[in-house]
Amino acid sequence: MELKDKVVVITGGAGGLGLAMAHDLAAQGAKLALIDVDQTKLEQACADLGATTEVQGYALDITDEEDVVAGFKYIVEDFGQVNVLINNAGILRDGLMVKAKDGVVTDRMSYQQFQSVINVNLTGSFLCGREAAAAMIETKQAGVIINISSLAKSGNMGQSNYSASKAGVAAMSVGWAKELARYNIRSAAVAPGVIATEMTAAMKPEALERLEKMVPVGRLGQPAEIASTVRFIIENDYVNGRVFEIDGGIRL
Repeated sequence: MELKDKVVVITGGAGGLGLAMAHDLAAQGAKLALIDVDQTKLEQACADLGATTEVQGYALDITDEEDVVAGFKYIVEDFGQVNVLINNAGILRDGLMVKAKDGVVTDRMSYQQFQSVINVNLTGSFLCGREAAAAMIETKQAGVIINISSLAKSGNMGQSNYSASKAGVAAMSVGWAKELARYNIRSAAVAPGVIATEMTAAMKPEALERLEKMVPVGRLGQPAEIASTVRFIIENDYVNGRVFEIDGGIRL
């Protein structure tokens, strides 16, 4: 798909990986619809990107079905079409499923702790994917849906909720590729490893050093490297139903 003048929707688009993708795609001439819950960051991101391309921000809660349906309606009204959705929004609420000492359980991952991550990372991706696909079909546009998964999709200690959500979005990507191809809509996923973001920057130096040593290439990934993978998926019309692991060779 040629990116120039295509409408790209990015959830969690006001910061981190989402904003890196936005800048990369804007440089290719894409128009941007950024979805985020942080109104202040959203306004700043739109102001920064506005010098490069046409961009609109939408303050939405992607776990609220009515909010998502209305949001995509507004996007179609504003831009006339949807060509690409990048399901990037996600949260972490890490913790062990159970903690015990001397045979006595001292703590459990709460239902709320588990479900909040599923609601944002998995259910939110489903709702946005559904509405984006409907918009693509109804506006008669070729489309691409990309879900941002994670290395943790294979399972990771202390991340029952996060791993389950990221395995889920990877699986949905494959299912959607089979369902939506008849409408000229492709679907894929990107599973990043450890990427240099605000979250990793806040880690203790010694912890960060240990983490870097675990990666065979000897460093953290850069947001631009994830953004370039997303762009490759969009631009290569024969990519469909695949999960791209961009992790420097690390295995959990």
